[in-house]
Amino acid sequence: MTENSSDSTSPQDLTSANMATRVRNFLIAIVAIVLSTALFLGLKTETPPGLLSAMADESVPLEVALGNGKPTLMEFYANWCTSCQAMAPDLETLKQQYGEQVNFVMLNVDNSKWLPEILNYRVDGIPHFVFLDNAGNAIAQTMGEQPRTVMEANLVALSDGSPLPYVQSGGATSAFSAPVTPAKPSTTDPRSHSSQVVN
Repeated sequence: MTENSSDSTSPQDLTSANMATRVRNFLIAIVAIVLSTALFLGLKTETPPGLLSAMADESVPLEVALGNGKPTLMEFYANWCTSCQAMAPDLETLKQQYGEQVNFVMLNVDNSKWLPEILNYRVDGIPHFVFLDNAGNAIAQTMGEQPRTVMEANLVALSDGSPLPYVQSGGATSAFSAPVTPAKPSTTDPRSHSSQVVN
């Protein structure tokens, strides 16, 4: 009888197969460690909506800003707004640089508390920025994603009391529609009660 060559394996073949299995297992372990570390670090970093919420929590309340005699940058934003999220790191840096000279106020358009301001400043896209002078009067508005250099130039001028260089700039926005519209004036005279009765 002849010996079947497929059933016999040489020690060299076993060593090669064993080594290949070890290398494969080692690579799998390295990839698992790298992915686990990336996932852990990814969960530890602050997401842009988290940054917006943190900035809003640290912002100057509107009532304080209108009464402290400093100029104000008021931002209408929402946590879901991708343009707001994109601008958040730059605005945080600008706040660190100019927060002593200028109030940074953030009003979330999803909070119905700010509806009077939303209607007053005609907010129909976000981010929407309103620049207020020392007395709280609106002197300029911009809407949409703004380059940091434009925002910084406006903040420098605002803190100096100079005319803002970029008052009509516009960028990418997230659509927003106020949940209500301003009330229309009544056409009936409130003193004529009997005329409102229908028989």
